[in-house]
Amino acid sequence: MLRNMAVELASVVDRLVRYPAGIGARWVMTHQARRPLVMLPGLADNTSIFTQLKAALDARDAGPVVSFSYSPLVGKVQTAAARLANQIEQLCVISGGGQVDLVGHSLGGLIARYYIQRLGGSARVGTAVTIGTPHCGTLAARLPSPLPLVRQLRPGSDLLAELAGPAPGCSTRFIAYAGDSDQLVLPSRNGLIDHPDLDVRNVVIPGAGHLSLAVHHQVITEICALFGRPDTVEDVPVQRSA
Repeated sequence: MLRNMAVELASVVDRLVRYPAGIGARWVMTHQARRPLVMLPGLADNTSIFTQLKAALDARDAGPVVSFSYSPLVGKVQTAAARLANQIEQLCVISGGGQVDLVGHSLGGLIARYYIQRLGGSARVGTAVTIGTPHCGTLAARLPSPLPLVRQLRPGSDLLAELAGPAPGCSTRFIAYAGDSDQLVLPSRNGLIDHPDLDVRNVVIPGAGHLSLAVHHQVITEICALFGRPDTVEDVPVQRSA
């Protein structure tokens, strides 16, 4: 337990150091290219959460990797998901293809899932990876908050009930990573997807916390194997945080 706490504390310090570099930063695609990989950070976070993952993906010639940003003041997950839908349509025009893949951390994964299940995104998204996403809500969201986004993460919310509803014909493949020491997704099993209509692979990472999960060696290695070109070097540059 002490080791897990130390790893998560180190991840928090790393986030504080990297966060300023991600303020206002966006990864964009401006020319015709291969199938885009869209990354969605969590609430009040930015692209810096994916710094190590992007470096590893670049080494595997994945992507192009682009980012989706939203404000905590956007209102609701539904609004952010609608904006994601618009961005993905633009990306499909630029890339000349009909599909993208998604990687979302924390709330970003829930935005991705809402787009896929409720806004027709299944036709556009081949694979969606979520990292530390409160798919069944989190007890931490029961604390008083002025933000509707946070209140939507309470177990039993209208948003979560909507996502638990039928999703017939959803062809997107989901991979959900959860850390069994996650301090924000409570209980940690809520980071897994439980839905009869979805094609899901759930992965529990022992000892990983909410932030350290995003830089965990196994998580980054498996994501690179999913989206990287098979003929590239497999020893990706990853910090071994756990």
